Amino acid sequence: MSAEPTESKVASAAAPSGRRRKRGLTTLVMLAAAAGGGYYWYGTAFEVEADRPFVATVTRADIETAVASAGTLQPSNTVPVGAQVSGQLQKLHVNVGDQVDTGQLLGEIDARVQRNKVASSRASIASAEAQIAARREALLLSEANWERQQRLWEEQATSKQEYDSARNNLAAAQASLTQQEQSIIQSKATLATDETLLEYTQIFAPIGGTVVSIAMKEGVTLNATQQSPTIMQIANLETMTVETQISEADIGKLYPGVPVYFTTLGSGDRRWHSSLRQILPTPTATNNVVTYTGLFDVDNSDGALQSGMTTQVYFVTSSARDVLTVPIGALTFADAGRRNDAALRAEGGVDADRRGRGGAATARAAAPRQAMVRVVAADGTITERAVTVGVTSRVAAEVISGLKEGEQVVAGIAQTTAPAGAGNNNQNNNRFPGGGFPGGGFPGGFPGGR
Repeated sequence: MSAEPTESKVASAAAPSGRRRKRGLTTLVMLAAAAGGGYYWYGTAFEVEADRPFVATVTRADIETAVASAGTLQPSNTVPVGAQVSGQLQKLHVNVGDQVDTGQLLGEIDARVQRNKVASSRASIASAEAQIAARREALLLSEANWERQQRLWEEQATSKQEYDSARNNLAAAQASLTQQEQSIIQSKATLATDETLLEYTQIFAPIGGTVVSIAMKEGVTLNATQQSPTIMQIANLETMTVETQISEADIGKLYPGVPVYFTTLGSGDRRWHSSLRQILPTPTATNNVVTYTGLFDVDNSDGALQSGMTTQVYFVTSSARDVLTVPIGALTFADAGRRNDAALRAEGGVDADRRGRGGAATARAAAPRQAMVRVVAADGTITERAVTVGVTSRVAAEVISGLKEGEQVVAGIAQTTAPAGAGNNNQNNNRFPGGGFPGGGFPGGFPGGR
């Protein structure tokens, strides 16, 4: 009778212990499932797709290599118009901006003093010409007396004193006539000078052009004793000259006749074309930076260019038109980017052999260079191929041989973007700056290499 209660107590005590073990096992299973799900979610959310090749297509385009510099526009010819006589500026017949022709009257200076000098010189000439007739008659009389004295001297009918006096009077009459004649010549020269000074009181345009500035006003007294005061300036704005500063590092690449074009700040897409006329031999040093001044002229018949405008100048050292091109990043050069002296000298030749490939013979040819490219086949396989490269710029290169239009080449690596929801991860954002290249997948990539 006493054993049954004991077994009942043992059974009742074991039941709660079993239930606790079951609950603990369930909790462990749930934690394991949560950990596995979290690991799977983390790995899926932050999984990064591998970088893919960036593929570009071989296309036809224009390409050029240019040396850039800054410059300013100046009139091709500017003439200061001054006063050559002193006096009051009585009248100006033009204003700033007026178009004038050569010989057009621009202004007038008080001419009373000059007119009086001309009148005085003319009166002196008239007086001298009136006296010269009397001196000629005196000379004829002296000649007659001398002939008479000579006959009387031969006949011993005159004295030595009278004979010598007649000869002396003849010489004096000849000298007096000569002096009067030279005085008339001198007076005429003085008259010509006075008439010229009188003409200078009227100011005429020395060249045709535009009045760009007027320094003097009507009523100002001009003093032309020591130097000619400038009244106005006339400039030829139909032809403008660009003065550009060329770095000493680029001076060896340029030569007279090299094609050049420039733009201005307000010109939009418009370009003005010309050719380099001259490089001044004297350098300019500013803050230890040495530059040389290059000059070239450009037509401005439409008046779109103004004096003092800032220009962005491009000297075209080599160019090619309508040629096969690839991105510069697709090439691996055999010379590792180094150009030897022979190659640089070869660029001094005229680009004549490129006419057949559409290259305009307006710039010197670039020496051909050997390079390697990675060509993408239609099935996606990539093979290396040797090509010959001509003109290169910072972004593209001309392919002379080795590739055909429409073929695709590897031009770099297209980094992919992380999935949405991973943007809050700083490490992931640093790995893929800029969000990658949409559409840059292999093998299609950017169609046309654009």
